[in-house]
Amino acid sequence: MSKTVATVTKLAEPIVEEEGLELVDVEYVKEGADYYLRVFIDRKDTGVGLEECEIVSNRLSEKLDEVDPIPGSYILEVSSPGIERPLKKLEDFDRFQGRLAYVKTFVAIDGLKEFTGIIQGREDEKIQLLLKDSDTIIEIPYSGIAKARLAVEF
Repeated sequence: MSKTVATVTKLAEPIVEEEGLELVDVEYVKEGADYYLRVFIDRKDTGVGLEECEIVSNRLSEKLDEVDPIPGSYILEVSSPGIERPLKKLEDFDRFQGRLAYVKTFVAIDGLKEFTGIIQGREDEKIQLLLKDSDTIIEIPYSGIAKARLAVEF
């Protein structure tokens, strides 16, 4: 995690939690000539709407102006993580058990580094995934996950 992302995460978490929301992810990326600071928030049961995003955006913007942890200009975006929500925490795999997910690993497992399947749950620190179009359940060490998100079947 970059220093900027870590700093913004520490500033955003209390604000998001005070609003009864969950901080899903923070990204700081350059796209073209502009830098974007993206903060993704959610509410466990109902999701978030524009009003919650606006409240968090205003409060976080004030805090960022006060602390000024990012040199230069950037565009702040606060939004829902969307239907392809990132799975960042171990608990996310419990919460979204039974849902389709895409998982990319750092190291190949059975010759593959990318998997799509139904989250079956987890045993300790290993995620169990029923591979799509198969009856094979693969165990993926949580520490070996480079990227994971919910997937949408079309």
